[in-house]
Amino acid sequence: MLERVETDARHGDDNDITALMRAMGTRARAAARRLATAPRARKDAALAEMAAAVRAATDEILAANAEDVRAMTENGQTAAYLDRGTLDAERIEAIAKGLEAIAELPDPVGAVIAEWERPNGLRIERVRTPLGVIGVIYESRPNVTADAGALCLKAGNAVILRGGSDTIRSNRAIHAALARGLAAASLPEDAIQIVPVTDRAAVGEMLAGLDGGLDVIVPRGGKSLVARVQTEARVPVFAHLEGLCHLVIDKAADKDMAVEIVANAKMRRTGICGALETLLVDRAVADTHLAPICEALLARGCALRGDAEVCARIPEAVAATEDDWRTEYLDAILAIRIVDDLDAAIEHIETYGSHHTDGIVTDDPAAAERFFANVDSAILTHNASTQFADGGEFGMGAEIGIATGRMHARGPVGLEQLTSFKYRVRGTGQVRP
Repeated sequence: MLERVETDARHGDDNDITALMRAMGTRARAAARRLATAPRARKDAALAEMAAAVRAATDEILAANAEDVRAMTENGQTAAYLDRGTLDAERIEAIAKGLEAIAELPDPVGAVIAEWERPNGLRIERVRTPLGVIGVIYESRPNVTADAGALCLKAGNAVILRGGSDTIRSNRAIHAALARGLAAASLPEDAIQIVPVTDRAAVGEMLAGLDGGLDVIVPRGGKSLVARVQTEARVPVFAHLEGLCHLVIDKAADKDMAVEIVANAKMRRTGICGALETLLVDRAVADTHLAPICEALLARGCALRGDAEVCARIPEAVAATEDDWRTEYLDAILAIRIVDDLDAAIEHIETYGSHHTDGIVTDDPAAAERFFANVDSAILTHNASTQFADGGEFGMGAEIGIATGRMHARGPVGLEQLTSFKYRVRGTGQVRP
């Protein structure tokens, strides 16, 4: 059936895609009603079964991923893009452990956020509730299939996953394991669904809301994807903008610490959204800090784009253009600028940044606090790598993405961010005068 639908989609049968997507929305809505009252033990059992199913399907998932990687290679994708889409036994085990970690987290559903009593004796509680049905649209990273499915489940939500075409085989293989886990725990398999077609018309249907079937959309991908979602969506969006991350080397920065943090922030994994893209060095330490930082980066294979002063000091650096200050490379490339002081660094970040993750290296607590107060990004770091911008590293178990907007969710979107709330008002016969 899936193969037939995908074949029809390639031939532009929009009616079939509309019917397919709306049917998924209807089934997700029914599943969401069951999940909203599912006890924690049942959800945690499903997550444990999912982890076991993922481990049991390792060979199947690796085989599917090998086909995806082969196709991506033939299509000329970059090394960083291939890294995001590639799975191995270690990464599959990490997916399974991530599912188990989410099971260990407290269940947010039903948690009392606040409670108080009014003078008339009414007792009021604000209580966490599931959002309902969540649509997740993502690119290239097959681990998102498991992370998003598990987080939505634990928060009592049904989810419809639309992964990128480059990793559709991997996504399907992982999803099949998740479905087996749901069935083993007697939860509806429709609680986690994956769009089986690669046609972009399916995305359009999700953005239109699936005839009332979706409550919120979470986009996780490049600038063009997020821009389309924000422009066309008719349901609320948790915006996950590009990770144009900055790191400031303050005049009070420890040199050795700066070298280590910059090298990690840029080169640990260049293709993730928390990877460093622009380095700002205070002029007061340019003579002492810039060269060793650049030497460490060059030794790891990083290409450097610098302003005129950087190029004059570092022969290997290529002159940066205006576009370099606005580029999320997701590759082994770093833009570097020498700034007059911390105020100039903050001005650069506010001018060019995406409000994702930005950091400062300094031994001056006052400078760190000024940076925290004046930079309006979802995540700010002091003397730590920007690659800690991750829900797992925050102790959330996993994340669906890093929200860069200012409404409802900001930063790592984990369990609490996938809930809303309602008020419970308890009385003893009170009527309003």
